[in-house]
Amino acid sequence: MSGRALSFGEMAEAYERFRPGYPVELFDMVMAYAGHPVRTAFEIGAGTGKATRLFARRGITVTATEPDGAMLTELRKHVPANVRTVRAALEDVRPVDRYGLVYAAAALHWTRPEGRWSRVSALLEPGGVFASCGGPVRPADPTVEEAVRAARAPFLESDEVPSPDGTPPGRDMQWPGTELRRCAWFTDVRQAVIERRFTMSARGYVGHLSTVSAYLILPALERRQAFRRILEALPGTVEIAADLTVHLARRSDQPQYAGGHPPL
Repeated sequence: MSGRALSFGEMAEAYERFRPGYPVELFDMVMAYAGHPVRTAFEIGAGTGKATRLFARRGITVTATEPDGAMLTELRKHVPANVRTVRAALEDVRPVDRYGLVYAAAALHWTRPEGRWSRVSALLEPGGVFASCGGPVRPADPTVEEAVRAARAPFLESDEVPSPDGTPPGRDMQWPGTELRRCAWFTDVRQAVIERRFTMSARGYVGHLSTVSAYLILPALERRQAFRRILEALPGTVEIAADLTVHLARRSDQPQYAGGHPPL
């Protein structure tokens, strides 16, 4: 995993405090797509368990994997008893069990592209569902967003993670849907957006930025300077746009593999 991927552990408590949770609409969307009850799920990059709780509290037995020990420790404070935790990246997992659902919430882009989809497919039951979601958390007012951009400019050109396959933001189908559509291991690829709007204090928004990998990898002095300038540029209360782009796909019955699952 990259340095950015492993930069979150030092801020595990802040991640839990400042990152927004996931709405019940996400659970409903995934279940409607599945079309039948899902009993077991495997989570990629669970972080502090924001999405873990969404699925586990609705009766699904979740195996939550996370490579960072500090994040996993924080997760264990907040999840119900039907969650099994494993310290591992997707690349470390060997598919012993199969699951009705494999999902990743704001984490899939940290996985290695080599073998990504064969590994996910190997974890799924026949016809099982894959789901991924994510999206930026930013000021809804373009004027405020521009003020933040100007304040961080001496330190960062952008604080977003670029599309792993280079898909431009304006395309109808975004990553990972672009890869899933080209992948023989999955079918029925869909993309949807869940709109989210809420209010944060200026300090709360800077707290959120303190959990974003682009800032975490800055030298400590530059990071503090960037946060001070951003805080000075913000109004006391910030209206936030945090739309979730959701991708759904189903494990394909084709191609057939010796041994019953794709090679790793």
